[in-house]
Amino acid sequence: KLAEATRKFANLQSDLREAQDDKIKPKDASGNLKPVKRKILRKNTTTRKTQELKLAFSEFYLSLILLQNYQNLNYTGFRKIMKKHDKLLGSEGGSGGRWRSEVVENAHFYCNKDIDRLISETEATVTQGLEGGDRQRAMKRLRVPPLGEQQSPWITFKVGLFSGAFVVMLLAVVITGIAHSNENTDWRVMVRLYRGPLLLVIFLFLMGINVYCWRSSGVNHVLIFELDPRNHLTEQHIMELATVFGLVWAGSALIFLYSEKLHIPPYINPLILAVLMIAFLFNPTKTLRHDARFWVLRVAVRILFAPFFYVGFADFWLADQLTSLVPALLDFQYLVCFYLTNDKWMSNKTIDIDGSKCVERVWLLRPFVACLPAWFRFMQCLRRYRDSREAFPHLANAAKYATTFFVITFSFLNLQYAKNNPKEDSSVFFYLWISASIFSSLYSYIWDIKMDWGLFDRNAGENRFLREEIVYSSTAFYYIAIVEDFVLRFGWALSMSLTEMGYVHGDLMVSILSPLEVMRRFVWNFFRLENEHLNNCGRFRAVRDISVAPIDSSDQTHILRLMDEPLTPHDLNRNRRNKVTGGGGIGKKIPNLTFQPSRSVDEQASLILASLGTR
Repeated sequence: KLAEATRKFANLQSDLREAQDDKIKPKDASGNLKPVKRKILRKNTTTRKTQELKLAFSEFYLSLILLQNYQNLNYTGFRKIMKKHDKLLGSEGGSGGRWRSEVVENAHFYCNKDIDRLISETEATVTQGLEGGDRQRAMKRLRVPPLGEQQSPWITFKVGLFSGAFVVMLLAVVITGIAHSNENTDWRVMVRLYRGPLLLVIFLFLMGINVYCWRSSGVNHVLIFELDPRNHLTEQHIMELATVFGLVWAGSALIFLYSEKLHIPPYINPLILAVLMIAFLFNPTKTLRHDARFWVLRVAVRILFAPFFYVGFADFWLADQLTSLVPALLDFQYLVCFYLTNDKWMSNKTIDIDGSKCVERVWLLRPFVACLPAWFRFMQCLRRYRDSREAFPHLANAAKYATTFFVITFSFLNLQYAKNNPKEDSSVFFYLWISASIFSSLYSYIWDIKMDWGLFDRNAGENRFLREEIVYSSTAFYYIAIVEDFVLRFGWALSMSLTEMGYVHGDLMVSILSPLEVMRRFVWNFFRLENEHLNNCGRFRAVRDISVAPIDSSDQTHILRLMDEPLTPHDLNRNRRNKVTGGGGIGKKIPNLTFQPSRSVDEQASLILASLGTR
C-alpha cells in the first residue's frame, strides 16, 4: 500500500505540473472559436482541473493518515501483547519487552518513515501548488475528521427526548382515533393520508439502527455506499431526523382529529405535512443536511433513469428499499389524487368528503404505481447484465422482479372481474393471482437467503446452514432472520385469508402489514450489507484509494482496556471462537476491531495479529 501511495503521489504531482503548464501556456484546442470564447473556455477548464486536483489531494491525504494510523496500531498491538505477556507469566527482566525492543522496534513496518515523508510532501505540494503558499488554507483543505465517529451527548439527549415524546403522542393518536371511530366519518381517508409518512418515519428510525449495528460490528457501510468519509450522517443524525418528523406527524394527526373543535379545516393538515417533508428533501440551500439529502436525490435520479446510468451498490440498494415502501407510494398517489379531485377539502367538516374515487375510479393508475419499484430493479438488472455480460445472477434477478408484474396484473384483473361479476365466488384470475404470488414469494425468499445474504454455504463449517465467515456475534440472529423472512414474505396469505372472509378490513390489514414489511427490510439490510462487506474483503472489491477502514475511537479504547485487564482461569481455558472476519493482509478492507471481554490472551493476540495483517 505504501508503494501504491508513492506511485499515486507521483501521478498527482505530474497532473499538477501539467495543470500549471496549461495555466501558463494554455493548449489552444479551440482555434475556430472567437478569442473571448476561447478565453472563457480555457478559464473554465483550468478551474475545473484545479478543483479536481484539490479533491484528489484531499482524498489522498486522508488515505495517508489512515495508513499512518494503521501502522501505529500495529506497534501498539505488539506493545500491549508483550506487556500482558510479561504480566501474565511473571517473567523476570521483562523478556517480552526485550523481544519487542529487539525485534518489533527494528522491524521494517515500524522503522519505515516513508508515510511521514509522504504526508509532509503532500502538505507542502498543496500549500505551494494549489493554495498559493497559504498553509492555513491548505491544512483546512486537507482536514482529516476524527477517525472515530464521536457521539454527541446533545444529539443523544434529543433523540431520547423526541423518541419518548413520539411514543406518547402516538398513543394519543391511537386512543383519540378509536374514540372518534363512531362518528360519521370515513376513517379510511385519514389512514391513507397519514400512513405513508408514518412508514417513512419508521423506515428512517430503523435505518439509524442499521447504521449503528453496521458501525459497531465493523461493516464498512461508508465504503460500500461510497460515502464521503469526511462528511456523512451518523446513526444519531438519522434517528434525530426520524424522531423530529415523527413528532411533526403525530402533531398533525392530533390536530386533524380535533380540527372540528379547533375550527380548522381538517384536510389541510396532511397536506401541510406532505409539503413539509417534500420541502425538506428538495431544499436547495446548504442547510438541513444538504449533502446527505442531495446524495439521496442523485441516487434517486439514477434509479428513475435506471437503464441509462451505471448501477452501483447504493443505486440497487435504495431501489430495493422502495420495493418495501410500495404502500407509501400508493398512499402518496392517493394524497395527490385526493386533493386534485375533491373540491371540498377546505371544508371544516370531514363527513362530506368522498375518499373512494381515488381507489375505485382511478383503477389503472394504482397498479402502475405499485409496479414502479419492481420496474426500477428490473431495468437495473438488465443494465448490469449489459455492463457485465453475466446472465447469472443479473438476468435471474431480473426474472425475480418480473414475477411482481404478474402478481399485480392478476390481482388487478381479479378485482375487476369480481366487481363486474359480483355473483361469482371466484374466477380464473384469482387462481392465477394465488399461483403467481406463491411463486414470486418463494423465488424472492430463496434469493434473499442464498444470493443476498450468502447463507446455506457448503463450506459453512461449524456455522451450520450459514456461511464460513459471519460478522454478528451470535448465530441465533441468522436463524431467527431466516424464519422471519419466510413468515413475512408470505404475510400476504394471512392478509388475503382474513380480508376475503371479512374478518378484517383491507385498509386495516395493509396498515398492519406495511410496517411489518419495513421491519423485514430492516432485518434484510443487516445481512445484505454484511455479505457485501465480506465479499469486499474476500474478493478485493469496492476499493477506494488506500483501503484501510478507520478504527472507531470507542473500539480502539476497548482494545487497549481489554489488553490491560487481568485474566481469569475461565479465560485461559476458553476455546478459540469463530475466526475473525476480514482478517488478512493490509490490502483488505479491515472491519473495526471489536473484542469480547472473555477472550484469552492468546485469542486477543491472534485477533490483533490477524486483523493487523502480521500473523
